[in-house]
Amino acid sequence: LMIETQEFEGVTQIRMSREVDGKPVYWVSAYLVDGMLVDTGCSHTSSELTGFLAGENIRFAVNTHYHEDHIGGNYDIMKKYGVDVYAHLDSIPLIGKRLDLYPYQEFAWGYPVPTTVKPVPPVIKTDHHEFAVIDTPGHCAGHICLAEFSKGWCFTGDLFARETPKFIRPEENVGEIICSMNRLMDLPTEKIVLFTAVGKMIEDGRKTLQTCVDYFSELACKAKEMEKAGSTPDDIVVRIFGGENAFAELTNGQFSTYNLVHSLLKTVN
Repeated sequence: LMIETQEFEGVTQIRMSREVDGKPVYWVSAYLVDGMLVDTGCSHTSSELTGFLAGENIRFAVNTHYHEDHIGGNYDIMKKYGVDVYAHLDSIPLIGKRLDLYPYQEFAWGYPVPTTVKPVPPVIKTDHHEFAVIDTPGHCAGHICLAEFSKGWCFTGDLFARETPKFIRPEENVGEIICSMNRLMDLPTEKIVLFTAVGKMIEDGRKTLQTCVDYFSELACKAKEMEKAGSTPDDIVVRIFGGENAFAELTNGQFSTYNLVHSLLKTVN
């Protein structure tokens, strides 16, 4: 198992991954700032994260959403340090029950132990900071981001992963993702620094989010024009992207370009 840390403006990024043949399977990131832990990684790396936190002053944790690679350390952290974990109301029931996982999810991240977490308040206060809790659906229901306006920090969970995504999961909604990204760009901050779950810390967050929104908007227009001309979603996958992405086969069809095209066709201009 692999764990790496780095510091940025007083925020500690904790990158974690299961290791197979000396190589990371898939990195996930948690962030520790002023006693608050944002996300808890996956169950495969839970003991390593809990051990790392022994030298830190953890007061509580927040789950940005209910997916298994964000809540996997909840149980061990709550048990060892006696801290509360908070999440969006829509995520709480899902965090509290055993999730149904596909083989790729079990391999990469493992089954999280169900935990009882508390409703996240609209504003989270630590000793030195104040974080606004922003509803940001799109990746899934019950997804939140945390924003510290004076610093321009924004902990984005899985709302943003890359500027030009080529595949998404079936439950992801491009229209909602665009709205959520616009909500972040409109925050009353001079700058936006993105702290992402995939491990990127992006200092020019507004520019990056705008690039992603423009990409989705242009793709949606193109896909809808093709549909009007008689193309099926499968045709559009081939014509725009050159065919289905290899990730579709690896993930039992969960991460697919078809899902992206299907969602693009449902977006409202």
